[in-house]
Amino acid sequence: MSEKDNLPSADGNEELKGEAITTDHTGTENQNTIKNDTSSTEEPESSNPVEEQPVSDASQETVENAETPIESETAIPKTSYEAPVQKKDAHVDEIEESNAEDAEDEGNVERHSLEEKDYHAMTMEQLVDEFEGLLKSKKVQTIKSHIEEIKTEFNSKFSEILEEKKEEFISEGGSEIDFFYSSPLKKRFNALYKDYKNSLTAYYKTLETNLKSNLENRLRIIEDIKGLINVEENINTTYKHFKDLQEEWRIAGPIPRDKYNNAWNTYHHHVEIFYDFLHLNRDLRDMDFKHNLDQKLKIIDRAEELAQDDNSNRAFRELQVLHKMWKEDLGPVDKEHREAIWERFSNATKTIHDKRQAYYVDVDKAHEANLEKKEAIIAKIEAIAQDDLSSHQAWQNKIKVIEDLRKEFFNAGKVPIKVNEATWAKFKSAVRTFNKKKNSFYKGLKKDQYTNLQKKLELIQTAEDHKDSDDFDTVTPLMKKIQNEWKAIGHVPRKDSDKIWKRFKAACNHYFDKLNAERNAANKGQVEAFDKKTKMLDELKDLQLSGTPEADLEMIKQKTEEWNALGPVPQNKRFIEGKFNKTLDGLFNDLKLDKSEVEMIKFENKLEHLSQPDDTRLLDNEHHFIRKKIDEVRGEINQLENNLQFFSNIDKTNPLVKDVLNNIENHKENLAVWEEKFKKLKELY
Repeated sequence: MSEKDNLPSADGNEELKGEAITTDHTGTENQNTIKNDTSSTEEPESSNPVEEQPVSDASQETVENAETPIESETAIPKTSYEAPVQKKDAHVDEIEESNAEDAEDEGNVERHSLEEKDYHAMTMEQLVDEFEGLLKSKKVQTIKSHIEEIKTEFNSKFSEILEEKKEEFISEGGSEIDFFYSSPLKKRFNALYKDYKNSLTAYYKTLETNLKSNLENRLRIIEDIKGLINVEENINTTYKHFKDLQEEWRIAGPIPRDKYNNAWNTYHHHVEIFYDFLHLNRDLRDMDFKHNLDQKLKIIDRAEELAQDDNSNRAFRELQVLHKMWKEDLGPVDKEHREAIWERFSNATKTIHDKRQAYYVDVDKAHEANLEKKEAIIAKIEAIAQDDLSSHQAWQNKIKVIEDLRKEFFNAGKVPIKVNEATWAKFKSAVRTFNKKKNSFYKGLKKDQYTNLQKKLELIQTAEDHKDSDDFDTVTPLMKKIQNEWKAIGHVPRKDSDKIWKRFKAACNHYFDKLNAERNAANKGQVEAFDKKTKMLDELKDLQLSGTPEADLEMIKQKTEEWNALGPVPQNKRFIEGKFNKTLDGLFNDLKLDKSEVEMIKFENKLEHLSQPDDTRLLDNEHHFIRKKIDEVRGEINQLENNLQFFSNIDKTNPLVKDVLNNIENHKENLAVWEEKFKKLKELY
């Protein structure tokens, strides 16, 4: 394998005075004859310009897209001899092509060190944040591929939302021609992208000028090196001048990428000619050869270390730098070492190249696995899209499931490039099918909501028509009825919900506030009655009986009449009636009277408080309670009488029989009291 940096590409064929120079496969010059007279070497004809390399499609973009080839008015002369056709190795070609790409802008090497991220898995918010971070912290010329990938992912996700919003707009009766949708996030992205394009345009406008200037400077250096063999001066002085020109070349800066390889080959060719010229002073040449050998051996050692690195991408990036140093910073070595060191360097390069290829094979396998995951997710979405759902809650549950599947899809990783667009299209189609069915359901639901809206508007009209009415007996039940109907109607469109509720609530509150004010005025006397009853209750607690049952009973009846004469109390104060009854119970217990008589006196007093002109609920409850007690007592009596039938001879002297008979008699007395209470209660109805 030939030593690449010693093999200039043959772009033309010019003659030198004296014997021609040929090159063997090692890159060592085979000088048959060359005259010692430095004037015997003729400069190549500058009128024979180099043919430009073909420009790729990518390089024909505008300066705005950072790929415009930069033309130079100064042509690079062809090399002055024709090298034999040489075999190209893929692993070396890959390095040279990458270095040629970086040659136009030395700072562009930074793009290799940027972290590779899975933009596909990011949300739109994360993509915009990532865009902003790159724009603020990185050189604009180094982030092109990252920004374009971010742009692709952002636009894909936004287009999905756009389609969904458009379908919703049309489903609600909108016209497609009137549809427009944007968002603060989209506006933020557009602003960032505009800043990026402006910065990139400004950068490449400046770079174009610098590239032309650097190319002219490098061509001047080549001309100066060519002129060294015609200078009549001390060889040491000439050699020093040569080393100064080499240093100038090293720091001369980037040039157009399409001029890179030919410029370097032309430079290297004339450096070789100068080294041939140095055969008159072998010490200087050998010193250079030794220096170059030492440096190249160090490069080889580092390359062989990199060949053991498991991170093939990192190793490849550093290998690019090593090849650039080998090619641009160092000259040739002695013939006896050229083949051997190049073989070592080439072998290390091939090892790194092969490991990198294997890495990409593994990446491809991972992408295939990701494809299987995404196809499974798409299948789940398609299955869900076939479900027929009939309730809002069911749709909300499925919407959450679909959203989780969308996140899972984006987090599944990249798929092979060849199926990326098809997979994305299939995913969007599945989601779109689901969204169409969802929108169709909610379109019908919205129709029901508009019907509900009309019903509630009618209730509002009823409430507003009666809110100022004084006919409380008629309107109060009506207002309660429409309140219950409102609750049963169901949802209305969200945009109308708060507005109509406030109207309905205001009308109802207005009426019931008026009703309460009326009742409060009527309740003024009830409040006074409560105060008087409270005072009377305190007096009853200190009441002392005379010990004569008839007189004490008459006194209790009188107190009861006085209490009832005070009138009803507010509803929330009726607890005082319970306190009064409890006090009476204590007084009756001290009397030596028939229990039934006492019970009826207490019940009659109770009925006074159950009778409310505007509320029969208390009487209804008491009616239900007494009927239940009568049924229970009758049941007990029947049960006891049935138990007596188990005795063969009913002997009333039998203690057990006697106990049952007494129990039956007590229940009958109790039943008589409950029936009398029921009779009194019916009289009130």
